[in-house]
Amino acid sequence: MDRILIVVDMQSDFVDGALGTKEAQEAACLAASKIERFPGRIIATLDTHGQDYLDTAEGKKLPVVHCVKGTAGWELHEKIQQALAGKSYQTIEKDTFGSVRLAQELLEAWQKEPFEAELIGLCTDICVVSNALLLKAYLPQMRIVVDAGCCAGVTPKTHQAALETMKMCQIEVV
Repeated sequence: MDRILIVVDMQSDFVDGALGTKEAQEAACLAASKIERFPGRIIATLDTHGQDYLDTAEGKKLPVVHCVKGTAGWELHEKIQQALAGKSYQTIEKDTFGSVRLAQELLEAWQKEPFEAELIGLCTDICVVSNALLLKAYLPQMRIVVDAGCCAGVTPKTHQAALETMKMCQIEVV
């Protein structure tokens, strides 16, 4: 059975930029290694905001400008870019935590030929969990795996809470 690797928001602002953490930097190193070894289809999501971010519903609750399209912080982190060099991959921009477009595209692909999906990325407790749960809702029969070592949350505590939530929703955490 084919596998798809979904790299969630491994962007500079989440690794070592505006919202970066030590844990995210460690996860980016492990994620880059996984990407280099991964033989199948890869999709990378990009958290994408505009200059008006602080005026959005999200910006009012998280008033830290990040991932503004076209800025260095919006780009995939350099370690991730290096790992993807020479590989065929797709990017999907998303303006909120979970990507309905990603779920719909994978649903269409699944109907042609079933596959497994593995998620890695940032932040475990916001965008990774949102995308994993959307995929589970759209594709309840698909095996969905999250590699905890290639993820990091806003804090270690919320990272663990998100992993437990995903486990409870029948998403495999490794």
